[in-house]
Amino acid sequence: MKKWILTSGLVLMIGLSSFAQQRGGERPTPEQRATRMTDKMAEELKLSDDQKKQILAINLENAKKREQDMELREKENEARKADMEAKKAEMKKQEDSIKAILTEEQRTKWEEIKLSSKDRGHRPGGQIEDREQYRKRKGGGSN
Repeated sequence: MKKWILTSGLVLMIGLSSFAQQRGGERPTPEQRATRMTDKMAEELKLSDDQKKQILAINLENAKKREQDMELREKENEARKADMEAKKAEMKKQEDSIKAILTEEQRTKWEEIKLSSKDRGHRPGGQIEDREQYRKRKGGGSN
């Protein structure tokens, strides 16, 4: 009996997870979301037809606003991503230009400096200064 219950629960969970994955691809329209919410409210609160129409209008207005907000956020994210890609490309171009000027020995040393600065929390390719210069500039003493 325990095995049957366990197997049934497992099959049910697998079925529900596959259903949730299938539905994840399409987002309901604002109209569908507003209607679904209004229908649920009408059923649970026993709304009159007049109340249902008024609430549907409110739900629809809010669903459309949320949809616009979501689209705006998506556009902002895409713009931010494009900006980051452009900055990466510019940094790579700068790095390639610097490497073209340096000798092989200098390139090797430059890579080591960048790695050590990364370990100290500095950004690679940024201005490098030794710890003593940093302390003097910040007004701190030596350790």
